[in-house]
Amino acid sequence: MKLTKTIMAAATAAAVAAFSFGATAADDGVLRIGMSFQEMNNPYFVTMKEALEEAGKSIGAEVIFTDARHDINKQISDVEDMLQKDIDILLINPTDSVGIQSAVIDAHDAGVVTVAVDAQAEGPLDSFVGSKNYDAGVMACKFLGESLNGEGEVAILDGIPVVPILERVRGCKDALQEFPKISIVSVQNGQQDRAIAMNVTENILQSAPNLKGLFSVNDEGSMGALSAIQSSGRDIKLVSVDGNPQAVAEIAKGDGPFIATSAQYPRDQVRVGIGIALAKFWGANVPKEIPIDVTLITKENAAGFSW
Repeated sequence: MKLTKTIMAAATAAAVAAFSFGATAADDGVLRIGMSFQEMNNPYFVTMKEALEEAGKSIGAEVIFTDARHDINKQISDVEDMLQKDIDILLINPTDSVGIQSAVIDAHDAGVVTVAVDAQAEGPLDSFVGSKNYDAGVMACKFLGESLNGEGEVAILDGIPVVPILERVRGCKDALQEFPKISIVSVQNGQQDRAIAMNVTENILQSAPNLKGLFSVNDEGSMGALSAIQSSGRDIKLVSVDGNPQAVAEIAKGDGPFIATSAQYPRDQVRVGIGIALAKFWGANVPKEIPIDVTLITKENAAGFSW
């Protein structure tokens, strides 16, 4: 993936800071980086954790991570625990963009550099690094519309109402408006969970006998939707967002329901997040928001893609 000029500038600033001052904290010589994940039951976030650990090791930092399990109260408590451990940098991947505000405020008041990653958070953040989620929805659903020859009934498998999910759905709806003969007949919440998404998709299929296409807001949910579609034996085209290895493998087959996913770059998000946080930690001015490009993966390029 080609980095934008903004990302390159931010990475350069972080590198200059690290070489000039040394990537260590002032008190005991140990830089402590904490990251609170909204969930870890998803290969996407596992990949982020791996990138976090790799980056921490490369700069000699102590890394702490927690799993909120989509419980905002637990996530707030997790952040408070990390603050008690004197972290210098907090990367927050909120399970609730609004509900996490109190934790962001506490981190700010404690003098901890705070960067939201993947999902936006309310409060006094130093920066936000995340995918172009609106573009992801547009790409996937434009491809779906074209694959349906511009007509037919489509459903949306929605998710947890955080900013990235809302933006993906908004992008999808805007893209489908370009096809007057396509109608959205159902929008249901699959909670980005494979088992739940499978059950929800089964219900959608029963209520929409003429369904021709389905957009899932993430690949974990899409794999559940795929199972439901395959069990039904119906010809329904599926598109999604993430770039999950299982989803990419299904798309690469080129002969099934799964035809495309708008791939994100979880490793890059974490690496850029840490770079921005380091730059801020050592006094540099950093951008308030850094968007990361997404790439549409179809059978044409699936074989060569990986996170």
